[in-house]
Amino acid sequence: MTETERKLGEFGFAGDDHVVPFAVEPLDVRGRTVQLGPLLDQILERHDYPEPVARLLAEACVVTVLLGTSLKFEGKFIFQTRTDGPVDMLVADFTTPHSLRAYARFDADRVDAAIEAGMTAPEDLLGSGVLALTIDQGEHTTRYQGIVELNGITLEEAARAYFRQSEQIPTEVKLSVAKLVLPAEGGPREHWRAGGLLAQFLPDSPERRRVADIHGGDGDERDVAVHPDDNSWQELLALVGTIEPTELIDPTVGTERLLYRLFHEHGAVVYEGVRVIDECSCSGQKIKGILQGFTAEEITDSVEDGVIRVACEFCSKSYEFDPAEFAPVQ
Repeated sequence: MTETERKLGEFGFAGDDHVVPFAVEPLDVRGRTVQLGPLLDQILERHDYPEPVARLLAEACVVTVLLGTSLKFEGKFIFQTRTDGPVDMLVADFTTPHSLRAYARFDADRVDAAIEAGMTAPEDLLGSGVLALTIDQGEHTTRYQGIVELNGITLEEAARAYFRQSEQIPTEVKLSVAKLVLPAEGGPREHWRAGGLLAQFLPDSPERRRVADIHGGDGDERDVAVHPDDNSWQELLALVGTIEPTELIDPTVGTERLLYRLFHEHGAVVYEGVRVIDECSCSGQKIKGILQGFTAEEITDSVEDGVIRVACEFCSKSYEFDPAEFAPVQ
């Protein structure tokens, strides 16, 4: 056992905004769990989204950090939906080792109509389209992308479908989002909370095939496929099925305590948590590089009150540029 892994109960609580990897070796299961708190408040309050839109984006953030923190190399994990619903785009990306950013694009009139009609379930707001999950290792590398059709399913169901179709690994995903009233200086305040758990069946016994996992293992191909109806996997599903949505977000429960309740009889192991922070990768230099690719007409059309103003869709930071910087070279 290394310095970064301990039997469940030997670690102090990781707390909010830390992804905690775990393994339940008797069940051939590995996974990750997280509770998002202050990080989520910062992202959602910055944009003042309607509550149903904020809930959707919070779920996207949970999926993104659960998968993004599993990358074993410098790179980026990108979650993006494109649909015909009132919320036509969700984007969340995680840049190693710990940076998350996210935003939602939506039709305000259609969202208001959906709220009035009581049609605010995720599948109603998303409509039909696709979810793309992309792993980008940077320049001079090929992106890996998995596509899942969104047609009347939730993001939780879409995440399961991604692993079933793209990775062919039996995977269970649980997500939960809520706005809680918590005590604070000056009186109670509303805060966003979100949590999630991802568990994968990764057997390595001789009669099963070893497959690549989210922790970066290369796998050991065998002739016999993984059996999702294996007793160990069924036991895992039964245990995860007992999780109440409130347990995934309750700060008094915490990730390790939840794992202990689920798996302590099996001697589960937890690994050191990975902290996630609200950090955008935008910069004036990057935006200037994009503007340098504009035509003279596009530059002229971008000028307002004598300057070019660009606001980052993720962090809302505003940048100003002198149009003369982009004048055609004579």
